[in-house]
Amino acid sequence: MKNLFVLLFVSLFLMQSRAQNKSEANKILGLWQTGSGKGRIQITAYGDKFGGKLVWLREPLDEKGNPKMDIKNPDEAKRKNPKIGLNNLLGFTYEGSGKYENGTIYDPENGKTYKCVMYLENDSILKVRGYIGITMVGRTDIWKRVK
Repeated sequence: MKNLFVLLFVSLFLMQSRAQNKSEANKILGLWQTGSGKGRIQITAYGDKFGGKLVWLREPLDEKGNPKMDIKNPDEAKRKNPKIGLNNLLGFTYEGSGKYENGTIYDPENGKTYKCVMYLENDSILKVRGYIGITMVGRTDIWKRVK
């Protein structure tokens, strides 16, 4: 009987810990403006991972008045896709302490995909670091939450 109570206590503790971790991980969810102010990314969860979609552009139309397309995409079949609606953050996992790793970021301005880590500094500031190979070879952009 004593073992049953210990097992029940441990199970309840683990469930509470997971729920707390998920709540902490979900703080990244929402709408974020890129550092340049040119775009806004909606970050969502899918399964136990996080990703983002370009949902707004300051200049959504090209010089002919048509929606801007993903013309620099290395996949020719995707060059006719509009930039708005583009999934450009993929595969992030929450590692604790506001850190999201193991993801990639696609830059539609140059058509390149980079490894990426993100750090939620506080509820309003997200540091997004795209890099090649190691994190030291990269660039950090500061995104601000859109209210």
